[in-house]
Amino acid sequence: MVELEVRESALQGSKKEFRFLVKDNGKGMTKEELGRAIDPFVTDGVKHPQRKIGLGLPFLIQTAEQSGGGWDVQSEKGKGTTATAWFDTGNVDTPPTGDLPVMFRTILMFDGPDEVVIRRRRDSEMPLDYEARKSELVEALGGLEDAESLALLGKYLRSQEENEE
Repeated sequence: MVELEVRESALQGSKKEFRFLVKDNGKGMTKEELGRAIDPFVTDGVKHPQRKIGLGLPFLIQTAEQSGGGWDVQSEKGKGTTATAWFDTGNVDTPPTGDLPVMFRTILMFDGPDEVVIRRRRDSEMPLDYEARKSELVEALGGLEDAESLALLGKYLRSQEENEE
């Protein structure tokens, strides 16, 4: 199971934060493996055998820190991993968030985990709070393999972002 939570919050004054959390119940990592996972000069060589460096988590860490935010990765062998990053949206170095409904649809289309849960929260001038479960969406749409169901999924996710009923 994979859980993704994306939250936008108004903090003290005019400061705003964009935060996301990704959690899985996969194989997890030991402290040593976690240390290697955040080292940009280490890779397991499995996914990309020709690469000698791994940059996913290190780039995330660098971006979060440079944009006035932070990060945290927790993992326990046999139990799973939780990665969190947050960004000061007022910082000029914070990258744009992009089109979240399209990203969510893409994540839901991936083969892989039996369940994906997306939680979206915004507690600013336009509050937002919804959850989308892959299993429920697959059941309601009859799958996520054809263009029609993907178009409906995109429309549904966009309507949730826009606070439409």
